[in-house]
Amino acid sequence: MTPLWEVFIRPRNGLHHKHVGSLHAADASLAIQSARDVYTRRGEGNSIWVVPSAEIVASDPSSGKEMFDPADDKVYRHPTFYDIPDEVGHM
Repeated sequence: MTPLWEVFIRPRNGLHHKHVGSLHAADASLAIQSARDVYTRRGEGNSIWVVPSAEIVASDPSSGKEMFDPADDKVYRHPTFYDIPDEVGHM
């Protein structure tokens, strides 16, 4: 079976790549060409990444509490307790 690839495009006006979809291709070179043909028909991208779907590792959504709660005990990561002087303006 032909491998499945995940496609990420960086828009002309953007700074980061966004996942736009998936496609089947025999190798990375063909995946890039197919991604260009399928996902950038209107010239909306300036960079394409393709990643084999089988190589993507993701966290389990059901273990979100164990994965993300430890950050809550680091108050320095969320500086909401600082007083910002009015003359500083909007930050």
